[in-house]
Amino acid sequence: MLEGIRIVEVEGLGPGPFAAMMLADLGAEVIVVHRKDSPAPGAPQRSLIDRGKKSIVLNLKDADDVVVLKQLIATADGLIEGFRPGVMERLGLGPHEFRENHPRLVYGRLTGWGQAGPKAQDAGHDLNYIALSGALWYASQTQDPPFVPPTVVGDIGGGAMYLVAGMLAGLLRAQRSGKGTVVDAAIVDGSAHTMNLLMAAHSANLLQADRGKGVLDGSPWSRCYSTLDGGWLSVQCLEPQFYEVFLQKLGVDGNDLFERSFEPVTWKELAARFAGIIGGKTLDEWSEIFADCDACVAPVLTPWQSASHAHLVARGTWTEVDGQLQARSAPRFDGKRPADPGIAPARGEHTTEIMASIDIEV
Repeated sequence: MLEGIRIVEVEGLGPGPFAAMMLADLGAEVIVVHRKDSPAPGAPQRSLIDRGKKSIVLNLKDADDVVVLKQLIATADGLIEGFRPGVMERLGLGPHEFRENHPRLVYGRLTGWGQAGPKAQDAGHDLNYIALSGALWYASQTQDPPFVPPTVVGDIGGGAMYLVAGMLAGLLRAQRSGKGTVVDAAIVDGSAHTMNLLMAAHSANLLQADRGKGVLDGSPWSRCYSTLDGGWLSVQCLEPQFYEVFLQKLGVDGNDLFERSFEPVTWKELAARFAGIIGGKTLDEWSEIFADCDACVAPVLTPWQSASHAHLVARGTWTEVDGQLQARSAPRFDGKRPADPGIAPARGEHTTEIMASIDIEV
């Protein structure tokens, strides 16, 4: 879908490389500029989020290498960087450096706090950004500390995905008007923006300001329950017709004790009853009971278990490349299953090729 688009990615952490991987998955030529020094201790020599990319190694503290990067950027449609505000400017690689000679460049910047604001220069991580944005608030039951899967809501949902959307919007405008743009993708902004769906739910009385008192985050029919073997079963039968199927599969349909109530004062007792029933069978047993029905129930699986599930196998969602489990590209186009990603490049694997493409001898 993005064939003919060239993106230069300056090596960073987490969401920036993920966004560049997604653009590569979609067909863009992505050149990642790796540092000349070795990766951080414990980091792999080949990272799966570099799949589909070409790699060149440069030292951005070396003036000659900065010149090389400038020449490379001059051939690109887009740039992705994830440093704190001001770092690229100090290297002589800020957006203003390219405005005159490369006005079509879409300059993608991904940070936690954004390019401006009181916290712009502060350190932070995924959990901090989504805590401040409000996106962490509904993450757990009332008695539990808020917790979500690491990086999913912030780095990926509020960061990488918003950078990709911004890059694509910028590329479309550049093609139409010849004018590029600077994309300021801040995780704190993006994760706040994702909350608009929940803000709409709040206006419909499905969520309350207090955690655990809304239908989505507190009701007994919208949570996970432990099974006999220590597994977890997700239950979210929000609509009455799905709740009826859920009760039937539990074997308690028609029982007044399980009447669907929107009064939070009844939820603790009802949840305890559900927990007692669900805790009496294993996860596999419940998975079989709830298979092929509209109860809105699913087992909570590890990625490795997910890769073996019949539905994910049929769709070919997961694959293994070079001994590494990973998900294929998404979304899909024209109903075609995405091809297996290639093996990620070694750091600097394409240095000679890339240098030659911009007429520089190694």
